[in-house]
Amino acid sequence: MLYGVLSNIAFLTDILYTQTINLINQVIIMPNHLIHETSPYLLQHAHNPVDWYPWGDEAFEKARREDKPIFLSIGYAACHWCHVMAHESFEDPDIAEILNRYFVPVKVDREERPDVDSIYMNAVITLTGQGGWPLSVFLTPEGKPFYGGTYFPPTPRHGLPSFRDVLLAALQSWENDREDLFKAGEQLSKHIRAMNDWGIAPGMVLRANLLEQVTHALLSSYDRRYGGWGNAPRFPQPMVLEFLLMQVTRGNVDALKPVEHNLQVMSRGGLYDIVGGGFARYSTDNDWLVPHFEKMLYDNAQLASVYLHAGILENHPWFLRTATQTLDFLLREMAHPLGGFFSSLDADSEGEEGKYYLWEYNELRQILEPVGLWDFFLQVFKASPEGNFEGKIILQARADWERLPELTGLSENAFQEKLDNLRKFLSQTRNLRIRPSVDDKIIVSWNGLALRAFAEAARYLNRNDYLEAAQRNAHFLLENLYTPKGLMRTWREGTPRQWALLEDYASLILGLLALYQSDDQVKWYEWAVRLADEMIARYRDPAGGFFDTRDDQKDLLLRPKDFQDNATPCGNSLAANALLMLYEFSGENSYYQLATQVLPLLQDSLVKYPTAFGFWLQAVDWTMGPARQIAILAPNNLDEVKLFKNVLWKTYRPRLVSAVSTFPPAEKCPALLHNRSVLDGKVTAYLCEGFVCHHPTSDVHIFREQLEPGDGD
Repeated sequence: MLYGVLSNIAFLTDILYTQTINLINQVIIMPNHLIHETSPYLLQHAHNPVDWYPWGDEAFEKARREDKPIFLSIGYAACHWCHVMAHESFEDPDIAEILNRYFVPVKVDREERPDVDSIYMNAVITLTGQGGWPLSVFLTPEGKPFYGGTYFPPTPRHGLPSFRDVLLAALQSWENDREDLFKAGEQLSKHIRAMNDWGIAPGMVLRANLLEQVTHALLSSYDRRYGGWGNAPRFPQPMVLEFLLMQVTRGNVDALKPVEHNLQVMSRGGLYDIVGGGFARYSTDNDWLVPHFEKMLYDNAQLASVYLHAGILENHPWFLRTATQTLDFLLREMAHPLGGFFSSLDADSEGEEGKYYLWEYNELRQILEPVGLWDFFLQVFKASPEGNFEGKIILQARADWERLPELTGLSENAFQEKLDNLRKFLSQTRNLRIRPSVDDKIIVSWNGLALRAFAEAARYLNRNDYLEAAQRNAHFLLENLYTPKGLMRTWREGTPRQWALLEDYASLILGLLALYQSDDQVKWYEWAVRLADEMIARYRDPAGGFFDTRDDQKDLLLRPKDFQDNATPCGNSLAANALLMLYEFSGENSYYQLATQVLPLLQDSLVKYPTAFGFWLQAVDWTMGPARQIAILAPNNLDEVKLFKNVLWKTYRPRLVSAVSTFPPAEKCPALLHNRSVLDGKVTAYLCEGFVCHHPTSDVHIFREQLEPGDGD
């Protein structure tokens, strides 16, 4: 009898235990309010015990209704420390209980909403003197920030308080010091608004020697030992390198040395993925060896462009190889079948940062020795059984690539063949590993950078595959992200999201104009003009410059108006460059006025902090001229202009736009083609500077002389 009672008790206990476990599991796996989002980053947090809300009215109304502060967390899918804080804190039930009970937790993907990120990043930098991701900010229900930071650990360490202590301190201030907290929030909000209060300076003009001043500042601060600017962590500076290349084309030979040096040290490996192509976000050390392993579309698009331009300008085959390997990486690993490009590859795989990219010494030997490449590997790469990173090996060449054939006793062709074989065998092994995850949302502004890179590579290298990639990309963006109400910013799995920002419009315009110069279809130019006119109508600030958000967007504390370039060009510098280029095609003076009106206001900052204004510097270079316009007309078909195009794109030519058409040109073609004719029924080229033209010519040799006086080949 006793046994039966005990059995029943045990049975009931098992039932209660099972029910309890099921209830716990239901609570754990119950998705929060992020479950209906499309951002991979937000979806990564959709099953956190934290009851996250996306940015929007629902979260702010809840905060007002329940009289709670908002905890705002901003990050992105490829961010390693975002993953760390998520695992340590946002997956912790105790932390979740505090956040859910006393705060309204809001999660933002900074890549989807850089406008939100910009406002609150400025707030945190003002409060703490530094910023970064993950970004952690406490807001009033009106969206005013009153405290913030970046990563907070689960326990106090390295001078940082624990995240739990931060939450409790913020809560105590909210409950006991509300009046002071509101005052602090209001003061901080006013400061952020003041940062946006910039426009034009009537009467100011650009100094005649501004380009020389900026170039001197960059050359004098360049690190000739390690390459780049500043100390570790070392970030690529493709916009600055592009500016220096532009100065090389003006005859400043001193500007070439840092460009060549920086491109060489970055491409040796570490920051650059020798096996698969493509660049990581930045190097944690001075030697460009140990990267933060995430790969971003915007880095690779911009770096592919600068390696392409330097390779073409200097006839440098190794720079061109780096450019093409980077573009091939984008096509292989970051391209949607419909033509868009994904945002990023994660830094982590299998829960470890960089695991996919690291090698064991014996592993490398087992792969390469049987195929006769082990000795070659040891000649080319720095490798030892002890490794160069936590006992593992990050591949990095012993010297600049162009020096290695001689050091190995091989001809350049033989060296390249062996290196390609080595990459092939290592790639075969690495492809068997678990790959880093992909943030597969498609962002217009970053795709605009990629569109520009592929379009330019297509014409400089005569690569039809790159032209097709650019065409597919443009079609995808215009067909999937442009709506009757305007351009959208992101797309994932068939769904466009978020109104476009200024940077999306301007970057796409630049990409389309690059494609127009490679493809000659006037529709690309027509789209560029259409987007530019929309951009001006919806984003222009009458006080000068452009707002980052459109005129009917109401979900922000203020309309941000960023003017500093970061890892990507800011919207205003993109817009300036886009409008300058459109002016060269169209002769429309309003484009020029809008593009240049804020430049005099920035010129002192350009000299003091040139690396923070890399794309602005390119706009200044365009403005200082002379810019050239090329019109080429073919009597019958565009195949007839190939010889002229070969001359035109023989070398890197900044400050130049070209329009090519059959005769007569299409109705909506650029003004550059208006009132032109063909001479004697032959292909005719018109070269103009500042809309003052040379004599038209049908002789390709004369055309070459007009482009490069004194160039005898």
